[in-house]
Amino acid sequence: MAGLPYIVGNWKMNGTRAMLNEARAIDRAAARFPKVQVGLAPPATLLFRMRDAVELIGVGGQDCHASENGAYTGNVSALMLKDAGADFTIVGHSERRDYHRESDADVKAKAEAALSAGLSVILCIGETEAQRDAGHAEAVVTAQLEGSCPRMDGAPDKLSIAYEPIWAIGTGRVPSVEDVAAMHKAIRTRLVAIYGESCVDVRILYGGSVKAENAAELLAVPDVDGALVGGASLTAESFLSIVGAAASLTE
Repeated sequence: MAGLPYIVGNWKMNGTRAMLNEARAIDRAAARFPKVQVGLAPPATLLFRMRDAVELIGVGGQDCHASENGAYTGNVSALMLKDAGADFTIVGHSERRDYHRESDADVKAKAEAALSAGLSVILCIGETEAQRDAGHAEAVVTAQLEGSCPRMDGAPDKLSIAYEPIWAIGTGRVPSVEDVAAMHKAIRTRLVAIYGESCVDVRILYGGSVKAENAAELLAVPDVDGALVGGASLTAESFLSIVGAAASLTE
């Protein structure tokens, strides 16, 4: 495993100020799991308030624009996220790639903007069900990685990759342990080709219907260095069960 296991909750378009109580509960509990790095990505409207409400966990954006500023109504730049207290941002989530038609080049530009602003980056990649059924999953995912990875000076220690099979997100379906292991190995191999041996510190997270019942099994897979969690991150109880599963593997 590359460094501490990294468990990140993506709240997507969920959350009002009342949900900050869940974030505070997660933050308090994080003290019990010093060998796990924990982060939450709330909607942009809550980012500043969440940063003010928590102390131990990371807080991040769900996306950023590639430009520092300008006439981009409704968008948020990486510098704005940083100014609001963000430590990281997610880029390239399949919902962004699909609903907003973001290309690999778009994702790469966003990742580079985030790194330039001093944020860490979680870069998402993943295949559709049709691509997997056709036997193209590995080729699709590694091509996405090749096209989306940012240019970086020095060791890419501020970059994490999140493998999220699109057909597993929010569906309750999960790839087999063997399929997850094979894909994470392929991603690691391609990272070495892109960045060289310095990519040993790049954590590869698994995402896609991660929950308490399957977290321990998934996190024990070689080259799975953490999880990007969707719906199960919306309550402290369900999210902390995943954090606890990660902690148990470090004992």
